[in-house]
Amino acid sequence: MTDILTLSQVHKWAGTGTQRTEILRGVSLAVREGEFVSIMGPSGSGKSTLLNIMGLLDGPSSGTVCIAGRDVSRVDESELARQRARSIGFIFQSFNLLSYLNVRQNIELPLLYTRYPHPSRRSQDLLAQVKLEQRAKAYPVTLSGGERQRVAIARALANQPALLLADEPTGSLDSQTGGQIMELIDQLHRSGSTVVLVTHDEKVARRGQRILVMKDGRFE
Repeated sequence: MTDILTLSQVHKWAGTGTQRTEILRGVSLAVREGEFVSIMGPSGSGKSTLLNIMGLLDGPSSGTVCIAGRDVSRVDESELARQRARSIGFIFQSFNLLSYLNVRQNIELPLLYTRYPHPSRRSQDLLAQVKLEQRAKAYPVTLSGGERQRVAIARALANQPALLLADEPTGSLDSQTGGQIMELIDQLHRSGSTVVLVTHDEKVARRGQRILVMKDGRFE
């Protein structure tokens, strides 16, 4: 198997001089195709910053980030946007659905950015995959937390990304609904998705094949 994601000596800091704060301190990591990696750590450990760098939402202060063997650490913003749209799917704790779009439209939005052929057919398939076919025309405000997260997962899968990143995907859900969402993520992994999940919940982290623990900006 090949490496989907490689980080080498990634540092991240904010501020300058005596006011500089180290957030990440030389993090290195390789995620292989088809792997499920869980990253645990307390608030302030740097795990969310790390996930943002993995997802090309932020850049390292130093070090390199490679997606499928290509160094994307210093490419321009337009190229980063293309890489995000084509290669990476995001699942957020807060769902990040657009309230003025219905379920189907939220799922189809990333397909429009990449000019995906037959977006309505693709969204129909994804709705079936997350078992929300009957909610296609519903708006986010009418959905339960679990349903919103299922929509977010379908949207993350829209462009068949090489890498699925989940930031506290059960953090806004009750334990039963969170378990259902984790079972769906497990199913996606078993079907071939590469998953990196960030959580503070040890029970959720144990779903991964490999568990990494962050403390003070580095892996223990």
